[in-house]
Amino acid sequence: MDCKNGSDVTEFILSGFSGQWELQIFIFMAFSLIYGATVVGNILVILTVTLSSTLHSPMYFLLGNLSFLDMCLSTATTPKIIKDLLTEHKTISVWGCMAQMFFIHYFGGAEMTLLIVMAFDRYTAICKPLHYRTIMSQRLLSGFVILSWTVGFIHTMSQMVLIVNLPFCCYNVVDSIFCDLPLVIRLACVETYTLELFVIADSGLLSFVSFIMLLISYTVILVTVQQRSSGGISKALSTLSAHIIVVLVAFGPCIFIYVWPFSSFASNKILAVFYTVITPLLNPIIYTLRNQKMQGAMRKLLFRHVTSMWTS
Repeated sequence: MDCKNGSDVTEFILSGFSGQWELQIFIFMAFSLIYGATVVGNILVILTVTLSSTLHSPMYFLLGNLSFLDMCLSTATTPKIIKDLLTEHKTISVWGCMAQMFFIHYFGGAEMTLLIVMAFDRYTAICKPLHYRTIMSQRLLSGFVILSWTVGFIHTMSQMVLIVNLPFCCYNVVDSIFCDLPLVIRLACVETYTLELFVIADSGLLSFVSFIMLLISYTVILVTVQQRSSGGISKALSTLSAHIIVVLVAFGPCIFIYVWPFSSFASNKILAVFYTVITPLLNPIIYTLRNQKMQGAMRKLLFRHVTSMWTS
């Protein structure tokens, strides 16, 4: 782009939702309900795991951390999206855009790592049940959580240190409802081909490799269970089904967006919304609807809270 004689860009225009006002009001109401349900649902999971003595196990400890990451990922984008739906000029400052991209990839990278840890937890519980408590110690769990946050930080910083100093001096329209990394890079006033390849190698490869690792892990678990006991495969599938659904929901849109991030797919905008707005709500729904132990703990917690209110 030959825009070096232009003035520096100080803000970006988000043109993702620029349709009729009635449609924007409908989307505003839908996203407000989804975000409210996301926050309430994930907080409920965190409180249930924390306060219920029956859920003090490695799997639920990791699930509570996953809910926290989901809530953070949604908060990085959704409140701004909701606010913009009520305004005519949907803008975000350059530094606000940088912060949004930083947190999206920070929490996204941490969540990918945590899902791999959860797969290791299920492998240990199903394939090495006698050594499960010894292997999945509190020290190891804390180390895994720290590792997930560290990987997320390294993942986002490896990209942000290259992007934060890019010159934006001509075009400032981002064809999305939030600052998406590939779309913002394309607005720079310099040649970004090498940087585009790096984003594919970083975000796209991380998503794809993590997804393949998870599929291999769950396949190994199922094969191991089938070899040991033909009747155990149904129980293993019941245990792993929620994890597999979460992996497909979390990684599907992400892989599609970042493996081919600079192609102009019209569906990318929908997938980006799904990944940042819808997915953080689906995880607590999937885990609670398919987990009777979690449902029972939530009912006990609710009953205890209602009883304390009546007696006070």
